Amino acid sequence: MSEIFQILSLDGGGIKGLFSAAILAHLEEDLEINIIDHFDLIVGTSTGGIIALGLGAGMRPIEIVEFYVKKGPKIFTSGLLNRIKHSVRHFFKTKYDNTSLKNALKECFGNKLLADSKRPLVIPTYNIGEDDIYLFKTPHNERLRRDWKIPMWKVALATTAAPTYFPTFTGVDNIRLVDGGVWANNPMMVGIVEAISMFKVPLNAILVLSLGTTNEIKGRPKALDHGGILQWKNEAINVILRGQSIAAFTQAQHLLGKDNVVRIDPKVPDRLFRLDKLSTKELLAKAAHESRKFSPDFKKFISHFSPEFKPLYSKNKGGSNEL
Repeated sequence: MSEIFQILSLDGGGIKGLFSAAILAHLEEDLEINIIDHFDLIVGTSTGGIIALGLGAGMRPIEIVEFYVKKGPKIFTSGLLNRIKHSVRHFFKTKYDNTSLKNALKECFGNKLLADSKRPLVIPTYNIGEDDIYLFKTPHNERLRRDWKIPMWKVALATTAAPTYFPTFTGVDNIRLVDGGVWANNPMMVGIVEAISMFKVPLNAILVLSLGTTNEIKGRPKALDHGGILQWKNEAINVILRGQSIAAFTQAQHLLGKDNVVRIDPKVPDRLFRLDKLSTKELLAKAAHESRKFSPDFKKFISHFSPEFKPLYSKNKGGSNEL
């Protein structure tokens, strides 16, 4: 094993995943590299899971950017009348059905299985039927004998099944899976735990690049101090997601040291970007600005080249139930 083990961690954030993909695309162009050459493990939640799977499938980041730009408006239908219709629907059922998303993911990943990934992957979801976490993993350890045969598009559909936005995904053994963001929207600690437990990497060998999808500057209303359901209904989810993200980042820094954890998650005005509203020009401009600042600092990652990933189980090697 190499002395260094590098993890690329990709946050959830709906259509704002365009920001993360664009950051990677700019780094590849500026530095004339293939981004996955420099990472031993990629973890991604929700929209970050789509990006992780795309990279694993052999897509370049610029192709993933094009996926968001072209498919985003079809997945999250635009126009005033459609927004009104979906807002009304949102009170009674999921804001969107997942037909457009499913079709886009099938077109993107085709028949590729998780075992076809060019890099080890971990994709968080949550099993609401059992109230337990559920991690999709490439076959990078002898214990991981089940997930290798699952189509990538199914993994992507499971990790993006955001409660109230998309329906629960039941396409894997009828298990009721929802968006991994309910517990690991910032999955960097998932990656660190995987590196230690499955790859047997010592803490002092791990470096992490964590990409957020922009961080809204929010003022918390005083009404929350003594508020009930009415006051908290629009704030609770944001507070929970923000809190878990900060916790993951802080824990990673404590474990690995501040110099070994790099996070790009710029602050933006409240409601400038939304989970299901594509602001292409503004989001791409923000990614161009942030990548320009970060590009010289990527040198701490660029000197390391990850070994070729050889799945332990595949269509050729066979497999059985995960132990």
